[in-house]
Amino acid sequence: MKLDQVFGGLNISSAGLGAQRRRMNAIAENLANADTTKTEKGGPYRRKIVQLKAKGVQLFAGMLRQSSPALAKTQEGHLNGTSPGWGGNPSSMAVVNATEAVDPTPPRMVYDPGNPDADANGYVAMPNVNIVTEMVNMISASRAFEANVVAVNAAKNMAKDSLEI
Repeated sequence: MKLDQVFGGLNISSAGLGAQRRRMNAIAENLANADTTKTEKGGPYRRKIVQLKAKGVQLFAGMLRQSSPALAKTQEGHLNGTSPGWGGNPSSMAVVNATEAVDPTPPRMVYDPGNPDADANGYVAMPNVNIVTEMVNMISASRAFEANVVAVNAAKNMAKDSLEI
């Protein structure tokens, strides 16, 4: 067994920690700007979302192919693709790609004729941020972050225990 394979779980969990941290930062920025009607670019603040996308979609199939003993196939086409295996240096492979994007939903129009940002009809374009949705997303990101911390601690304890054998 290669030393890099021992740290595979840590690499996966650290990628998850980074993705969830980025997600929580975007949510915090959304909450902080929930009432910002004018930005430097003009117009209301636009909600930011973090999109998570798996890197190396065939990574799991490649790992299964390298497993021992060989896995039985239920259908002939299973695990036959030319997908790359684990290959390379697992410590340098990111498992998830976290990209920040702007939510395309239109701003909320609120009637407030006394607001200096109101249009001729008295409507103000407010950010497309829903506080309840953001709080639910924050709880979800926080729980996912906690799960990755537990996985890191478990991998750390297994590595420590294996040294004591």
